[in-house]
Amino acid sequence: MLEISLLVVVPSIGQYDSYNAYRKLHLSNFPLKVVFVIALLVLPIVLSTNDEPIPADKAQLNSWFDRNVGPLASREGSLDPAVVEAEKNVTVVQVRADGSGDFKTITDAIKSVPQGNKHRVIISIGPGNYTEKVKIDRYTHFITLYGDPKDMPVMVFDGTAAQFGTLDSGTLSVESDHFSAVNLKFVNSAPRPDGKRVGAQAVAFKIAGEYASFYNCRFHGFQDTLCDDRGKHLFKDCYVEGTVDFIFGSGQSLYLNSEIHVIPGDAMSFITAHSRSKHDEANGYVFVHCSVTGTGGTGYLARAWFPFGRVIFAYSQLSDAVKPEGWSNNGQAHTDSTVYFGEYHNQGPGADLSKRAPFAKQLSDAEVKPFISLAYIEGSKWLLPPATPRV
Repeated sequence: MLEISLLVVVPSIGQYDSYNAYRKLHLSNFPLKVVFVIALLVLPIVLSTNDEPIPADKAQLNSWFDRNVGPLASREGSLDPAVVEAEKNVTVVQVRADGSGDFKTITDAIKSVPQGNKHRVIISIGPGNYTEKVKIDRYTHFITLYGDPKDMPVMVFDGTAAQFGTLDSGTLSVESDHFSAVNLKFVNSAPRPDGKRVGAQAVAFKIAGEYASFYNCRFHGFQDTLCDDRGKHLFKDCYVEGTVDFIFGSGQSLYLNSEIHVIPGDAMSFITAHSRSKHDEANGYVFVHCSVTGTGGTGYLARAWFPFGRVIFAYSQLSDAVKPEGWSNNGQAHTDSTVYFGEYHNQGPGADLSKRAPFAKQLSDAEVKPFISLAYIEGSKWLLPPATPRV
């Protein structure tokens, strides 16, 4: 009877901070120890780890996502306690350009959030164009920007590298943790680089915080559109366009069901430039069930900006915007053996492997497995469905 009682009690693992708490328990009765170990081994199977692979069939993607990214109430045992606490006390503020909300500008709404914030603040943004250059600093956490999917608000500015430096040229720059954006457009309206103007790079959005999610967002620019920098990030149902290095940085990011559009007109285009600098770093860009669109056959999926850059395309549709070689070593042959440029079960004219660069990797099932689940971005710890503000 004691053994049965223990099996009933032990599953309440949520009351312990870690398995180390269990190890500190001293059980003198040997049969109890045996049952205790069995229960301990079973428990991780019950807890969500987000290691279910992304399905090969795109039609199953949303149901897979819903299974693995359930609402807060169903996942309190696996989410980071700080996330659970933050989501229990949500504040909603409204930004309306016509003055009918709590604030007229996104800048003022951001300023209203105190540094060191530990609770979710949803900033509901009304339709229209917001011509602002906004920065969320590294101390202002748990912010969600939310727009109406039927009339998405647009954040727009024309900052360039010549004015601010590349990394600080973004229309919106986010350095804080647990940021989320839902149903928004981010635009850098600076002119297209012409090869003559110095510092013409222009970032639309920079994310340099840990644990960020983007749902149904659009990123518009030319060179350096999206600075996907430090941290683990999810982009789902998004659109990113540009010409050169228009997704760049050192992020550990998963892109799902997103369109990556190569704007035609340049002799060469580079979709990604990843800055992984050491072979043992976990970061990289992973695109699953995405589409690469555009025309002209001038686009490389990635270039070897840093010697260990990592970019993977899986289950994706690659148009003829992609050059037959697929990948560029950036004229640095010594990186051929160090970059990690991988492909797995892609389709379309741009997925033809007959002329692929020799350093491109055609990944096996085992090789791709660590990258095609939410475990790659530690989703079970922090990722939640897109917020819906109630005001």
